[in-house]
Amino acid sequence: MANLLELRNVSKSFGGLHVSRDVTFSLASGDRVALIGPNGAGKTTLVNLVSGAEPLTSGRILLNGQDISKLSIAARVNRGLVRTFQVTRLFASLTVAQNVALAILQRERMTRACFSAVAQASSIHAECRERLDTLGLAGLAGLPAARLAYGQQRLLELAIGLALNPEVLLLDEPAAGVPHDEVPRILEAIERLPPGIAVLMIEHDMDLVFRFARRVLVLADGLLIFQGTPAAAANDSDVRRAYLGSYAHARRTA
Repeated sequence: MANLLELRNVSKSFGGLHVSRDVTFSLASGDRVALIGPNGAGKTTLVNLVSGAEPLTSGRILLNGQDISKLSIAARVNRGLVRTFQVTRLFASLTVAQNVALAILQRERMTRACFSAVAQASSIHAECRERLDTLGLAGLAGLPAARLAYGQQRLLELAIGLALNPEVLLLDEPAAGVPHDEVPRILEAIERLPPGIAVLMIEHDMDLVFRFARRVLVLADGLLIFQGTPAAAANDSDVRRAYLGSYAHARRTA
């Protein structure tokens, strides 16, 4: 299967501080991959490099075989590489549906029309309903985003990401700040994503990681020290020393 996203020897340094070091991996259509590691391992920096928020020091990033290493965030989004953030970035005063509609207009390069007659087109409404229904938010379409519970705001971010028609979706801690009893809703929403999208998720909730991921990437001190299945990660001595510790032991002995 052809790779959608490839990182080839990606490195990032801030002066003498090496945050990412020769990171190489790929994502194919339908991949569900978790990126884990201890605090300070370089996970968010790596996602910043992939999304275009930070420039590379060295290495290459390819999307559908094309080098995107020097493209802007917007150019990468237009090519199908979309990211959500650890902290929600919604237009709080706009309704749920308007937040999604704005993403659709951005995708179609019609943002100057904003909420004019073009933005009220039936096709925009129909797609908004479809995106919100996929994530269980259709009944909240008319509410201002500020009135949503935090877990619902995270779901709205996913809906916005989907409205940009990603081929590769980067999820930066989608359950961060979400009450524990609402985390299953986040996982259910991720499981309903279109199957062809390649998803790379940073997450500290290891129960969520083990339920979501078919493959796990482990970073430590900027190095990719492991690639493999969640079960193999839980049994890898280097991974346990670097990150999982007693969590992996508990899973093996449970």
